Amino acid sequence: MAHALPLPPTVRVRRLPPVLAVVAVVALLALPLSPDGGAGAHPADAVSALAVLYCALRLVRDRRRPLSRTAAVVLGLPVFGLAVAAAGAVSPGAGLAGLGRYLQVFVLVPAAVLLLVRDRADVRLLTWSMVGLALWQGALGVHQYATGTGASYQGERIRAVGTFGPQDVMGMATAVSLGLVCAVGLALGRTPARQRLFAAGCALVLLLPLALSFSRGAWIATAVTCAVQLLLAGVRRALAVGAAAVAAAVVLVGGFGVGTAMLQERVGSITQVADAPDQSVTDRYTMWAAAAGMWRERPLTGVGLKGFPEHRDAHASLALSSGSETDGAGAGYRRQPLLSPHNMYLLVLAEQGLIGLLALAGSWLALLVLGLRRLRAARRAHGAVPDCAFVACGLLVWQLTDFAYADIGGPSTVLTAVCLGLAAWWALGIRTREVAER
Repeated sequence: MAHALPLPPTVRVRRLPPVLAVVAVVALLALPLSPDGGAGAHPADAVSALAVLYCALRLVRDRRRPLSRTAAVVLGLPVFGLAVAAAGAVSPGAGLAGLGRYLQVFVLVPAAVLLLVRDRADVRLLTWSMVGLALWQGALGVHQYATGTGASYQGERIRAVGTFGPQDVMGMATAVSLGLVCAVGLALGRTPARQRLFAAGCALVLLLPLALSFSRGAWIATAVTCAVQLLLAGVRRALAVGAAAVAAAVVLVGGFGVGTAMLQERVGSITQVADAPDQSVTDRYTMWAAAAGMWRERPLTGVGLKGFPEHRDAHASLALSSGSETDGAGAGYRRQPLLSPHNMYLLVLAEQGLIGLLALAGSWLALLVLGLRRLRAARRAHGAVPDCAFVACGLLVWQLTDFAYADIGGPSTVLTAVCLGLAAWWALGIRTREVAER
């Protein structure tokens, strides 16, 4: 007679980590945009909204306090300035659209990342997803350069833009730069040697697509950030790694013929602001002056969210061109109007005034100060700095530096929100004694 086998003990199904909701946001940025420039919201933006909703549902289910008092103040600080600027917008629709975008990038998604990331393992998973995105976009960019299928640059279709297209030439540069910063942070941390070597190799490989993006702002922000990361790891280490990086850059970039000449010209144009600057530099400084003029007109509250395009012509000089030309990378010729000053600080100052700038910049500065203090405390307590500290502080430094040459806009903007969330997790979300835990 057959006997029924006893039932095995209850098997606990391992739940997927909540941070996968944020990883999905990063992964969707690998999708190509439509040839028309990806009009409308990108899937990554939609999924970021779902991640915020998922985080809220988890909080309701678990019935736990969402944020500490300090975290709520730091992340919620921009809301006041945004509300004031939205009320002063040129139209209610523009005010609501601008308010939603700013809340998404600087408040809601960073808070969701802070709450969905549980430990260093989650940070590494999210960090490696950003490195993976950078490698994918970088590989496409190098292929575009090598085959002449990239965006148009000086009459040749050689500018690496990845899947973002010519309408968002900063998209690939942003993704590659942030991936490179993440790789450097992983290489500097206290992790297994094999992982550190692999991360260092990824960082070196990403130098080539970053160079081929021809993005001066991304170059400057990445150089500054990597220098800061290396100095935080130690002066001797900084000198050794810096010398290796310079040697690798020479090997990777050298031998590309016309590209090398164009790169040298692009690098030289960074400091060429008074002696025959190119039109892009002239446009940028003209828009900066226009933004400053808007702020002087309304110093406290600015001209309102989404108000820069409406007030641009009244404050810009005749040196401003009618728009930028885009072509190539699967899209036809198009002339895009210049609708922002390409400087986040001046954009906030123009549209939100001193109130908005102090609120937003105050939040960012608080994250930076708290993050660096925690990094210093971790070194004192454990004698070493974990990789998550180098990654989080590096991403924040990159954003704050890049904001001097760029502002929010395009699908890659969601990466800004993820970076701020990781910085918030390190600065606000964990205790110092938990830092050294693997």
